[in-house]
Amino acid sequence: MTYSVQLYSVRDAIEADLPGTIARLAEIGYTQVEPYNFAARAEELAAAFAEHGITAPTAHAPLLSADQDEIFAAAKRLGIGTVIDPYLPAEHWQDEATIRDTAARLNAAAKKGAEHGIRVGYHNHDWEISSTIGGTTALEFFAGLLDPGLVLEVDTYWAAVGGADPAALLARLGDRVVAIHLKDGPVDHDKKAQLPAGQGKVDIWGVIAAAKDLEVGVVEFDDYAGDIFEGVAASLRYLEAGAPSSAEATSGAAK
Repeated sequence: MTYSVQLYSVRDAIEADLPGTIARLAEIGYTQVEPYNFAARAEELAAAFAEHGITAPTAHAPLLSADQDEIFAAAKRLGIGTVIDPYLPAEHWQDEATIRDTAARLNAAAKKGAEHGIRVGYHNHDWEISSTIGGTTALEFFAGLLDPGLVLEVDTYWAAVGGADPAALLARLGDRVVAIHLKDGPVDHDKKAQLPAGQGKVDIWGVIAAAKDLEVGVVEFDDYAGDIFEGVAASLRYLEAGAPSSAEATSGAAK
């Protein structure tokens, strides 16, 4: 399992200076990133990635509302292996019929992606968890409708905001989950209150351990009150240090 950073976290910096932003992330120590809306600036991203030795195993793109052929072609250009639809608003997750329709459309996108050698996935927010269908979360109901090759990227923070135990959710979803978003904070809807990994209420190491088939853990901030580059750097340092031993954890809890 490797660590990446979602470029949406540094979106303001990217709009001001994309090459400089990629350079700064590389200086921090990131060797992988997760782009968003990458088809629109594939050549600029490709040049920056090549210059700084950056790869992008996963990326976000609106597969269900944009030109899929353009997205998959750009993914191939950038060496992206998994394209993840990152967002469908809450009204899409309230009833069985709409969820079945979404699953069918994503399954169709996955078939097209396979023709390009690209895997397709979906990324949750909190409403896929807080909404329930037949006694289970809408996300789990949805997962049961997906073709075998279609994967999930679970945002563990938003899963917790939605009311789930993220580790238990990951265990139930099993090998469908190949990526997770790692963020921390008070576990509420205040995006600016989000914190670097290890500084909030999320059991970061518990969720990593629960995702048994995890390929990449993606650092992300939806927003941040401090310097975002300091935030993504602090998260990476925490993750690279590894899980604390039981003795260290006990000592830390006693302070």
